[in-house]
Amino acid sequence: MKKYTITNIYEADYGCEGLREGEQLKVVVHLKDEKGEIMTLEVEDAWLITNKIKEGNKVIINTSGRLVKVVNVVAAIIKGNGENKGKILATQRGYGEFKGGWEFPGGKIEEGETPEEALIREIKEELDVKIEVEEMIDIIEYDYPTFHLFMKCYWCKIELGEVVLKEHKAAKWLSKETLHSVDWLPADVSLIDKISKLKI
Repeated sequence: MKKYTITNIYEADYGCEGLREGEQLKVVVHLKDEKGEIMTLEVEDAWLITNKIKEGNKVIINTSGRLVKVVNVVAAIIKGNGENKGKILATQRGYGEFKGGWEFPGGKIEEGETPEEALIREIKEELDVKIEVEEMIDIIEYDYPTFHLFMKCYWCKIELGEVVLKEHKAAKWLSKETLHSVDWLPADVSLIDKISKLKI
C-alpha cells in the first residue's frame, strides 16, 4: 500500500461565492510518496481535525478513498517459560475505543526510537517486566475506519520480573490449541493464523 507524507495543508480557494449552505470547508493537502513524487488531494477540514491529521504525518488513501493516518506500532509475542512453556501471552484492553478486545501487548513507536526500543519501553510500562526482543515474525497492515495500522510483531521473552497488569483488564497464557478462545482485535487475527503454524 502506497504511503505518503503530508508536506503542506492550505485552505481551498472558494472565490467570492464562499461556501454554499451545508457544504463542508475543504482544504488542499500536498502529499509526497516514498519516491518523492508529489500529488494533491482536496479533503474536508473537519475530517483532518477529528482524526488529528497534520503536516508531517504519514498517511495512506484507504479503500474508501479517505485520507487516514498511518499509526506505526510494535507488538510483543511473549513466549512463556516454566509452567507456561509452549504458550504465549494475550492481553485484554482495559481502555479506549477497543476496550475489551484481546491483543498482543505493545504500542506506538516514539520519535527517535527503534522498534525494539519501543517494545522494551512499552512492555515495561504496560506489564512491569523487562523483555528480550528476538526475531521479527511478521508485519501486519490493517485498515481501521480512521487510521491505517502498521504493526511490527516480534517474538519476545521475559528477562526479569513478573507480569503486572498496569493498563490491561486481563491476561491469559494461551497454547496453540487455545489461541482462538479469545476475541482478538481485527489486526491480530491474521497473526494468530501464522503463529498457530509456528513452533512456540
